[in-house]
Amino acid sequence: MQPFVHLHVHSQYSLLDGQASINRIVDKAMNDGMAGIALTDHGAMYGIKEFVNYINSVKSKTKNEIKQLSKELESNPASQKLKEEIAAKTAKLNFKPIIGCECYCARRNRFSQTEKIDGSGWHLVVLAKNLTGYKNLIKMVSKSWTEGFYYRPRIDKELLEQYHEGLIISTACLGGEIPRKIDDGNVEGAEEAVEWFKNIFGDDFYLEIQRHKTDRPDADQTTFPKQQRVNEEIIKIGKKYGVKVIATNDAHFVNEEDAEAHDRLICLSMGKDFDDPDRMRYTKQEWIKTTAEMNRIFSDVPEALANTMEIADKVEIYSIDNPALMPFYPIDSSFGTEEEYKTRYPEAALIEKFGETNFKRLGGYDKAIRIQLESDYLRHLTKIGARKKYGEELSEEVTSRLKFEIDTITNMGFPGYFLIVQDFINAARQMDVAVGPGRGSAAGSAVAYCLGITDIDPLKYDLLFERFLNPDRISMPDIDIDFDDEGRDKVLQWVTEKYGFEKVAR
Repeated sequence: MQPFVHLHVHSQYSLLDGQASINRIVDKAMNDGMAGIALTDHGAMYGIKEFVNYINSVKSKTKNEIKQLSKELESNPASQKLKEEIAAKTAKLNFKPIIGCECYCARRNRFSQTEKIDGSGWHLVVLAKNLTGYKNLIKMVSKSWTEGFYYRPRIDKELLEQYHEGLIISTACLGGEIPRKIDDGNVEGAEEAVEWFKNIFGDDFYLEIQRHKTDRPDADQTTFPKQQRVNEEIIKIGKKYGVKVIATNDAHFVNEEDAEAHDRLICLSMGKDFDDPDRMRYTKQEWIKTTAEMNRIFSDVPEALANTMEIADKVEIYSIDNPALMPFYPIDSSFGTEEEYKTRYPEAALIEKFGETNFKRLGGYDKAIRIQLESDYLRHLTKIGARKKYGEELSEEVTSRLKFEIDTITNMGFPGYFLIVQDFINAARQMDVAVGPGRGSAAGSAVAYCLGITDIDPLKYDLLFERFLNPDRISMPDIDIDFDDEGRDKVLQWVTEKYGFEKVAR
């Protein structure tokens, strides 16, 4: 049997279209012995972190299971069953998350928004081959929302050409440019598109075929005949231009029996009654079919299955985890500069201060210099605020609490975060925007209180700072801030103008 991996898969993050949970998608692929699986939600990558995290968690659990089975095998070395279990679980450790997106590619360009044709886009499966490809895919998808949104988030061929490095392209379903042109009888146009993609992506460009044959009277009967006509031409074009063909199933749910639930989801999506004879229907073949099922369906073109393995082999395993990218709070040069701090703090001094492991985690010397400067300025502002809150003569309790908090904030690398938050809260008050007193675990921070981020004195109410920031569990601070309805937009606009559009998420 020809090994196979699914490269066109929609999860529940294809909103109101996909019905499959990430966990069930991965579990089915792993249990079937597949080498990996792609996640290609419509126009977005909402599920990618959950997808990668779940695969990593399964691998971690599997490693522990292998250790336990190996111990059992030591006691019973002749057990064939144990050996087979270990082999099956070991294979799971090599399972690849293939990160992708089924993008909408604008028929003209992503800025066109004047004609009916601009309201939709050709479907295009884009897979990240490596970390460079992942970053390029993120850039394209982000621009599809910020620059190309018109009914749907749209990329265009300009972006594909600009960010082509590290990407693998597949022509998608009947909604793709090449299948659509073939179905419309425009084979010449389809071939021109093939030439364009091949010129940009070379051997990382693939033609895609699907077969959704169904005899169910409650399913769409028109798709399969179209697929057959299109597939026949795609295979011819592939041979003519030397482009390999892959088989996919455009999965939208996990198991065959999930088709009914998916059908009802589509009713909700389209705003149609279930018994409406004219409503949109799928073929009910769009489940995550097993390797055996795909081999039966594509028995006459086994190379289309083999080529999915070629793509899986091309895809590297890489980490998508990164530290948060914070904009820099503009510290007045009269207080100090990074250049000045480099003369005051040699690398060895900061390694000693932060500890070698933490120094590396923070990002090395340049990052540590910036953090030290921000920490000193945070300490300066906190001291000013503390005297306003607690009086000119600060008690030992206040002094030690503030020192503990600032040291913790500094070692975790977050002084810049506090500087930015106090900055826009002060700006909000100057614009007469109503600011809430603070809620959640941030109310346990005396630094936040002294900076005016919260209005609650944690010392008075015996609130714990460790509930807010715990050095044993490093994660970004999360300060809940409330503004009045009208003022919220004012604050967002102010932050955008000061720190830059590209550094502000709404």
